[in-house]
Amino acid sequence: MNSSHGAPSFQLKSDCVELSVTQTAGMLAPVIFRSGGSEFSPYALAPWKPDELEGSLPNLLKYLRGDFFCLPFGPQDNGDPHGDTANAEWSLVKQGEDLLHLAIEPGDVGGRIEKVLRLKSGHAAVYCEHRISGIEGHFSYGNHPILDFSGLAEGQGRVTTSSFRWASVNPGLFSDPANDEYQALVPGARFTDLREVPLATEPPSAPDQVSAAGTTDLTCYPARQGFEDLVMLVNEEANKDQPFAWTAAVLDGCVWFSLKNPADFPATLFWISNGGRRGAPWDGRHLGRLGLEEVCSHFADNVTSSREDKLDGENIPTTRSFSRNEVVSLRIVQAVTAIPADFGAVASIVPGGPENVTITSDTGAIVKAAVDWSFAA
Repeated sequence: MNSSHGAPSFQLKSDCVELSVTQTAGMLAPVIFRSGGSEFSPYALAPWKPDELEGSLPNLLKYLRGDFFCLPFGPQDNGDPHGDTANAEWSLVKQGEDLLHLAIEPGDVGGRIEKVLRLKSGHAAVYCEHRISGIEGHFSYGNHPILDFSGLAEGQGRVTTSSFRWASVNPGLFSDPANDEYQALVPGARFTDLREVPLATEPPSAPDQVSAAGTTDLTCYPARQGFEDLVMLVNEEANKDQPFAWTAAVLDGCVWFSLKNPADFPATLFWISNGGRRGAPWDGRHLGRLGLEEVCSHFADNVTSSREDKLDGENIPTTRSFSRNEVVSLRIVQAVTAIPADFGAVASIVPGGPENVTITSDTGAIVKAAVDWSFAA
């Protein structure tokens, strides 16, 4: 185990991927992907290290970086935000040449959760599985990858997803000026196109006291500096031609993408974090970050709220029923591939063979990536 960005971390390495996972909170980052003769490090690291923050803050904030697993998702009535899985210590079960197997027995929800990361030779991809056992009841959960766009020019990055059937800005006040937080989007605004999301005339101080001033394009990032927003998209079901849902971010010279089964992760959250939180420890310095979070949750509400099934009328699950006697496997692939200049935004990701995907852009450019998409389908 070595120290990475101030945190004792497990390491795993292949010819195409080099990754670290923090012992505390089980956070994946930094990760170096190698593709097309170049190296890419898409995951965000907080602009602080764990020992630079005061002791009473949750480990989630102290160690904030990359991707981590949340169960339950969101703040808790009693306990740290995003659960012990994103705050407590993980133990090593097994490490092999292409495998890192960790586990935690969370005190808040009970049971056992295993984190199994696999690498494959020739694949610039992380195959991530969480196995949940011994848990009883309805819980929200999610994978929480955060990407770093801070080195890009305004609007240079491009963010897209597979088809979605429902989308909304967070219905409550996500950023409260009373806490020195500010948001740009209209609370609760529904939309059908990421390029046309209702923009508030001024930062709202209450969810029902706001008017719209046109729209803004969420596919271009970084944008709207000084604001912090949250939106949720609900993906279309998988089918024979599109056996997985996807989320993609075009960065400098590469595209980062994730593949999932929408039956396990019905929704994608965009946590658009661009300096909108001015209080400690944020201090307006968490800039150009974007969480592209695959969840079963009601936005980022606590599990009590998610259990109210507020979107049941839209046939959108916000929790999952777990049984103490069953093992649930939740799988996601996160990968990178190099792209040519002027690639544009990702328009589609489809299977290109048993261990290959074809990525097509809105400019008509096509790249292929070695990825075992069936892992997440």
